[in-house]
Amino acid sequence: MRSVVSFNETWSFHEGFEPRLLEAFDGRTTVSLPHNAVELPFNYFDETSYQRAFTYQKLLRWMPEFEGREVSFVFDAAMADAVVYLNGEEIIAHKDGYTPFEARFTDKLVKGDNLITVRIDGSENPEIPPFGGAIDYLTYAGIYRDVWLKVTDPVSIRNLKIETSDVLDEEKTASVRVTLSNPANLTFLGSVYASLTDATGGVIATATAETTREDVTLTFDRLTDIALWDITDPALYEITVELKTSYGSDRLSSRFGFRTAEFTPSGFLLNGRPLKLRGLNRHQSFPYVGYAAGRSAQERDAEIMKSVLKCNIVRTSHYPQSKWFLDRCDEIGLLVFEEIPGWQHIGGEEWQQESIRNVRRMIERDWNHPSIIIWGVRINESQDSHDFYAETNRLARELDITRQTGGVRYITDSEMLEDVYTMNDFILGNEELPGVNRPRTPLRPQEESTGLQHKVPYMITEFGGHMYPTKIYDQEARQAEHVRRHLEVLNAAYGDPDISGAIGWCMFDYNTHKDFGSGDRICYHGVMDIFREPKFAAYVYASQCDPSDEVVMKPVTFWARGERNIGGVLPLIVLTNCDEVELVCGSVAKRVGPDYENFPHLPHPPVVFDHRHFTADELGSWGMMWIDGSFTGYIGGEPVTRMRMVADPLPTTLEVVADATTLKARDRDSTRVIIRALDQEGHRLPFLNDSVTLRVEGPAKIVGPVSVPLQGGTAGFWLEATGLRGDITVEVSSSRFAPVRLQVSAG
Repeated sequence: MRSVVSFNETWSFHEGFEPRLLEAFDGRTTVSLPHNAVELPFNYFDETSYQRAFTYQKLLRWMPEFEGREVSFVFDAAMADAVVYLNGEEIIAHKDGYTPFEARFTDKLVKGDNLITVRIDGSENPEIPPFGGAIDYLTYAGIYRDVWLKVTDPVSIRNLKIETSDVLDEEKTASVRVTLSNPANLTFLGSVYASLTDATGGVIATATAETTREDVTLTFDRLTDIALWDITDPALYEITVELKTSYGSDRLSSRFGFRTAEFTPSGFLLNGRPLKLRGLNRHQSFPYVGYAAGRSAQERDAEIMKSVLKCNIVRTSHYPQSKWFLDRCDEIGLLVFEEIPGWQHIGGEEWQQESIRNVRRMIERDWNHPSIIIWGVRINESQDSHDFYAETNRLARELDITRQTGGVRYITDSEMLEDVYTMNDFILGNEELPGVNRPRTPLRPQEESTGLQHKVPYMITEFGGHMYPTKIYDQEARQAEHVRRHLEVLNAAYGDPDISGAIGWCMFDYNTHKDFGSGDRICYHGVMDIFREPKFAAYVYASQCDPSDEVVMKPVTFWARGERNIGGVLPLIVLTNCDEVELVCGSVAKRVGPDYENFPHLPHPPVVFDHRHFTADELGSWGMMWIDGSFTGYIGGEPVTRMRMVADPLPTTLEVVADATTLKARDRDSTRVIIRALDQEGHRLPFLNDSVTLRVEGPAKIVGPVSVPLQGGTAGFWLEATGLRGDITVEVSSSRFAPVRLQVSAG
């Protein structure tokens, strides 16, 4: 039977690579995985600092259970151009930085200490996607995902491919293709047993077969009382396959869901029902540690996208992302557009062959995830390349007949080799360019993008972003315009039934190359900041949820008379899913409904208070002395939420909140901690930029510096367990507030 255990602890790490380092395990610096080769500051750094070679080493001691069995290391990913050695002998080279690979040590292990060495080269090698041109994101060097020690019998299960059919019928069918691993080319007779279970572990059906080959398919048919996987009820099932041969046995399981997903010229259908897709793009990066964030951080990003931003789809821009992230998308019902690595540039023949191999690696790793509804098989925003993209599409369809392909471009009249025309549409804002004579337009007409005279499956995969970068502490008027742009594009997408949906750029701010961003190595393109704190634009997405999910009411204002260029707060956008919002300011009270005039297609248009709703005398009554304001949201004529905004905000509370208060010690678990400076009504103070000092007691450490500035009245950090059990106290202190202590436990 197989054994797969984490092998993340006590790696020796040093910079550079020389053959002599293979000869001895010197343990200069001990690190745990996931690991970023260079810990970077928050901003203003030189990204070339990690674009060089690094070495990881670890001792693997012989164990009796290795005898006569297959022994390997499985790397979930390493950035990039990795070479694995065993006792000085090269075992495997893997160029791609985003997909898993396996180093087979069988028959090469000695009975004693075995030295595993991994050379990582963080250089931007032009032979490896996405390198060779400019890239608007960073590719942090290191073994940044988990590593596993895998031991199996000589014949084992390599992979499972689960497909469903007749999904919308009362009786459904599921099949599992079992691919076996037989590295020694042994002659064998195997019996294969498969069981289908529901979320409670109850067995629904079983199937058996015998095989002498390395590929066998088992089918479960006439399945009844099966729940469909949906965004509101993500019902998961599991198939477990057991293999028995004269060489031993093996067992492997995979979760999946029964669902259909189809992009049509008339929009997207999930389980045969129309669904407008609303989402954001996500990079897998984090402050200070780059890509090297563990399971909890990956899962939390999926939860933020679904539960905080209320999106129903995420695009994994621009590469395959963590299995932990995708697993969580399966569990919570968040749809996924997954794509191969790349950004605009197409390299030479070897580069393209590596990219084609990336298509295979991505699909074979992730084909059982019900959350994934489309494969991205084109380099993001690249020019047309007929032969290259004909092959990526052919391979994707050969590997997986259940999903359509997409290819993200920003050029118009592009050759459509994919099943879905996926378009980055940044037309909103182009009217501001010199020489452009075009009215403000949220989205291009489909025919203008495709150059075709007929409708095709069509989706917007980016908008906003670099057209209007906005910081969490920017002036209120700029943030209001940021909000309006996201509203306009979503409104246009909802208003066109032929558009499957729109995925905005992007979820949160991220570090980038010197050639992009605001000069400080940060792109401020997100609807959240780099610590996942919401900007006003985040509530554009959140407010589109049904009030039964959450009542949302967010005025887009700091409520200060002199913050805007001409003073006052009008026009005042309130992002809400309420039927009406009442604003009371002194003796003036106005109750206003959603702005269907400007946003007629949104599920929940914003409420907009402007000069249409006030007389000159009412505006004058506010006078030169600024006064408090209150907002009340109504649904069905009844008040459901209230908010008061004060005219004299003062630093009142330092709020410290962790996503989780319990960490898994052995997994070196981590949790995000957010710090907020709040006024007397609990609103964030947007211009309080004092620094705070962090101190931790117990078996945990602060990821990043221990003194951080507030930006927009907020800051964040990650708290990481160090491997031991015990109580953890985090103290946050500032000159403006009394110290705040946060209690966390590692168990």
